[in-house]
Amino acid sequence: MSNVMKMFKKYFLELFAMLKEHIRDYGMYIALVAIIIVFAIGTGGTFLSSRNISNLLNSFGYIAVMAVGMTLIIVIRHIDLSVGYVSGFVGAVAAILMVNLGLPVWLVIIVAILLGAVIGMWQGFLVAFMGIPAFVATLAGMFLFRGLLLQTLQSTGTLIIPNDSFNAISNGYIPDIMNVDGLHMLTLIIGGLCIIGFIIFSIRNRKIKMKYDFLVSSKSMFVTTLIFVSLIIALISYILSTYRGISWTVIIVIAVVTIYSIMMNKTSIGRYVYAVGGNPEAAELSGISVKKITMFVFMSMSSLAALSGLMFAARLRSATVTAGLGFELDAIAAAFVGGASATGGVGKVTGSIVGAIVMASLTNGMNMMGVGEPIQYVVKGLVLVAAVIFDVRTKNRK
Repeated sequence: MSNVMKMFKKYFLELFAMLKEHIRDYGMYIALVAIIIVFAIGTGGTFLSSRNISNLLNSFGYIAVMAVGMTLIIVIRHIDLSVGYVSGFVGAVAAILMVNLGLPVWLVIIVAILLGAVIGMWQGFLVAFMGIPAFVATLAGMFLFRGLLLQTLQSTGTLIIPNDSFNAISNGYIPDIMNVDGLHMLTLIIGGLCIIGFIIFSIRNRKIKMKYDFLVSSKSMFVTTLIFVSLIIALISYILSTYRGISWTVIIVIAVVTIYSIMMNKTSIGRYVYAVGGNPEAAELSGISVKKITMFVFMSMSSLAALSGLMFAARLRSATVTAGLGFELDAIAAAFVGGASATGGVGKVTGSIVGAIVMASLTNGMNMMGVGEPIQYVVKGLVLVAAVIFDVRTKNRK
């Protein structure tokens, strides 16, 4: 028995040391778990119901997509205040193309994202080549696209989108291959494939690090991480399978996160973005075009804002003059809560998604507990301040 106790003691000491060493990486996940536990207790378990979890994931999708782009912006030491109204404006343009001109959904989506890319190139040009501070350039963009949104919908104020295919982007769910005892089987299969993919990727990544003598966690800690993450994926998949399955919103978010994670971790563009954020002068001297990377990041941001606008318009089944209001603040908050550093050079795509889930969980949980809107804003502000303090303190300690 004493040997077993010693083994468990050694294991937990190693786990605590790992969490302490990598608190910057794991802190947001610990905070998310704490928030979920508090709201689960405060709502008598209703917070974790399949219907509420599904609605929660659908409600944060358009902000999560925007938060991914905002993370890259913050990594290169800039900010984009225009993305909210870029999102609303592109959503309005998409609605007009479908309703008034009768264009097919697939063409409207392509045109909308290309429009977002052009807008991003323009703002990136102002920042990178004209030398205008990003705060000023994008603040001007906020006014500009707010005005264009109002002008676009001036005659109606709200434009209803009756296209079911388009509206399914944010209101639809993937079809099922069969239903067994009320479970959405395709959702369970996708969850299983995600677990297998995560395990394979993690093992492969660990082997590569060991090959080049990089520091890796012990085998017991590595297995613990695999089991923990796999259980989380399995739990979420099961909860969603008892309702209506995985929504198209979740599929879009997963696709965006996968593409950008690969880009930031496995390609030279991602390395260049982190290099520019870490030290622009050194990056320029090493042959990286800081101006081109800046333009690329702003183009990426506005493209994702356009996608976010399509998702929001589909969720409301309409384009409205209030679309985009405050979106940029939610995206910035999600990026910072997800671990992006205020001084640049640090930030993960997956972190921004966790940050978006944290902010959405706060709103959802407090609404379910009957907390007033003024207090909700106070809580969100305190969480954001805590995230930035955490960033500064952990960075200084390192």
